[in-house]
Amino acid sequence: MKVEENIILSELFDAYGVLLSEGQRKILSSYLYDDLTLSEIAENLAVSRQAVLDSVTKAEKKLFAYEEKLGFNKKIKLLEIENENLKNQIKSIKK
Repeated sequence: MKVEENIILSELFDAYGVLLSEGQRKILSSYLYDDLTLSEIAENLAVSRQAVLDSVTKAEKKLFAYEEKLGFNKKIKLLEIENENLKNQIKSIKK
């Protein structure tokens, strides 16, 4: 996975991770935040590498589906941009 994709996936995981199963959360957390390989995760959990890959793939699809339906992450980004714009306006008024 590319770095940009991991960043987006991490943001979605932060926003919607609680909606995943406990197993998917554990695997995706290890994959994204602990930077473990699929094989390392599989070894830690005593499952096959394919099971870990399937779990990551399904979790990723779910996270993108949640974002498509709810748009929470997009709204957060828009609010962050608006917040930055307001800060800049306040700075210019103070000058």
